[in-house]
Amino acid sequence: VLECLYTLVVTNNVKKLSCRDCGFDCDYIIKADTREAVFEFGKNHVFIKHGTKKEDFTPRFNEKLKLLIKDN
Repeated sequence: VLECLYTLVVTNNVKKLSCRDCGFDCDYIIKADTREAVFEFGKNHVFIKHGTKKEDFTPRFNEKLKLLIKDN
């Protein structure tokens, strides 16, 4: 199991996504002004830290992840 022990804060907590909420054993959290920015930063994180591949991001998977982005 991969574990990440850091948190990235991009802006003043407008939108938020937790890696743990996405099913990973990881405390990584992204905060950004827009849902699109949170999603893009999150994709980069899972590519690098969890070995996820671009083909894993199907339209259905993307929609499920976008529903997990929370307003602070």
